[in-house]
Amino acid sequence: MAKLPEVSEKMDKTLNVYNEDLKRIRAGRANPAILDKVTVDYYGTATPIPQVGNVSVPEARTIIIQPWDASILTAIEKAIQTSDIGINPNNDGKVIRLNFPPLTEDRRKEIVKEVKKRAEDAKVALRSIRRDAIENYKAKKKASEITEDDLKGIEKDIQTITDNYVKEVDTLTAAKEKEIMEV
Repeated sequence: MAKLPEVSEKMDKTLNVYNEDLKRIRAGRANPAILDKVTVDYYGTATPIPQVGNVSVPEARTIIIQPWDASILTAIEKAIQTSDIGINPNNDGKVIRLNFPPLTEDRRKEIVKEVKKRAEDAKVALRSIRRDAIENYKAKKKASEITEDDLKGIEKDIQTITDNYVKEVDTLTAAKEKEIMEV
């Protein structure tokens, strides 16, 4: 089996993006990763919240943000309110608390649908990488750089690599669905 590092590398990147995407989906438990994309204006620079203070999870449904500079508490509060995470921050003058309410059954089902949609998007991206790689090798065959037998073997290898990454997406999706549906 030919090693095709360029194909595996691109598929690895796609899988990593999908995995990071899953981490940002709220599953009823407090997960500090949902704050990674929320930025606050910190001395004129858009800075992610985890870089302006200490983010901790003292309980399963609570995140506490303790900024290193207390003067930006209100800016953090506004940034969270305008973000799409759907949680109202509580500002006590020293820290900001985010309390995550338990998810309703309907909301859990909606989130699972979103996870499945993102999984399908990741699979489409993987198949696109497969198609591009096969077209690349067909062009090499046409230019007589590789033989017909080489091309058949390479196509089989690319399909095997793709199947493995699709299985990995399915595994990650199933784990996230399980996490979301747990009460």
